[in-house]
Amino acid sequence: MAIETIDTLVVGAGQAGVAMSEHLSNASVPHLVLERDRIAERWRTGRWDSLVANGPAWHDRFPGMRFNGIDPDAFAPKESVADYFVDYATKINAPIRCNVDVTGVERNVGRPGFRVQTSEGLMMANRVVAATGPFQNSNIPPIVPLSTKIKQIHSSEYRNPQQLPEGAVLVVGAGSSGVQIADEILRAKKTVYLSVGPHDRPPRAYRTRDFCWWLGVLGKWDMAAPDPGTEHVTISVSGAYGGRTIDFRNLAEQGMILVGRTKSYEDGVMSFAPDLSFNIEQGDANYLSLLEEADAYVHRNCLDLPEEPQAYEIGQNPDCMTHPILKLDLVDAGVSTIIWATGFTVDYSWLNVDAFEQNGKPRHQRGVSAEPGVYFLGLPWQSRRGSSFIWGVWHDAKFLADHISIQRSYLAYRCP
Repeated sequence: MAIETIDTLVVGAGQAGVAMSEHLSNASVPHLVLERDRIAERWRTGRWDSLVANGPAWHDRFPGMRFNGIDPDAFAPKESVADYFVDYATKINAPIRCNVDVTGVERNVGRPGFRVQTSEGLMMANRVVAATGPFQNSNIPPIVPLSTKIKQIHSSEYRNPQQLPEGAVLVVGAGSSGVQIADEILRAKKTVYLSVGPHDRPPRAYRTRDFCWWLGVLGKWDMAAPDPGTEHVTISVSGAYGGRTIDFRNLAEQGMILVGRTKSYEDGVMSFAPDLSFNIEQGDANYLSLLEEADAYVHRNCLDLPEEPQAYEIGQNPDCMTHPILKLDLVDAGVSTIIWATGFTVDYSWLNVDAFEQNGKPRHQRGVSAEPGVYFLGLPWQSRRGSSFIWGVWHDAKFLADHISIQRSYLAYRCP
């Protein structure tokens, strides 16, 4: 049987793969996108039931198409986001093959390009774009032994409060996922402990503008990629329940029990760092700083946006902040479930090329890897702060498509 040869092979048909396909088509680059499941599968089966996008529909989209039937200022449900990418792939006639798993990629010896092992056989490709993003493997710190009777799940396995056993819940991690899950479980009348680490806490909206708009006009989405090792910044923001600013003090007033960063576990007792107040106050400082920058922008540009002095008000510290819990006997506290909202790790075990640091992270410049012909797309801070977002990955994909087009033009050169 003949071996299929592809000019540029894109692995993954989430938002990154669909964006890459559009720009490759616009640059007249022959390509194929392989997806081991369905288009945008993680949005359907890797998220909890009530999840909505963290940005409003006018912002969290590709430039070429709006969400159908969703108010631009609303927050799209996860199924609508997945449907959006399916519809977008149809719109651009993206050459996507679903249910094909890429199991190995290695450079050819004695000839250009790469050998690509798939669940449907061997392929050849001149270039490979890894568009699988940063969310491959759930990251659960090895703190609590799996042999304990307490149920432990990652946030990607959480669906709704009804799946949880009777008893209290400890949610570890207070970024967007952790705080939204904890809030939902609290609303289901369960006792909830939330472990809060360092984080940024922007206002959901200020002076009638969403924080996505403020980060845009203030140039914060275009912040250059930080130094290696400092890429991840936990952001506590939510589009749930119509969108609202995350307020940890308010959550505590509603009955949520806040604790500091989770440190260790021994003989049934969980230990927390004495940093709860510091972490929340640092989040407050981030919040207030953005308000001040927004006010300065309004004044500088003479914008007619209503003042909002009440936004500067910070509530009283709840008892769990003034008298923090440093040790918690999980059985005595009735904790039956731990949900680890502790992020993900990458898995490029299928990509057998010299393009990685010792810690397994891609070695690249704006997605152009250290291995010629290999590209990465969908990474946090790939080129800027906005790279993790739907619109950001679209712009990163254009940069890579332009790079691929230039490289193809070099290879097409023939001596006179």
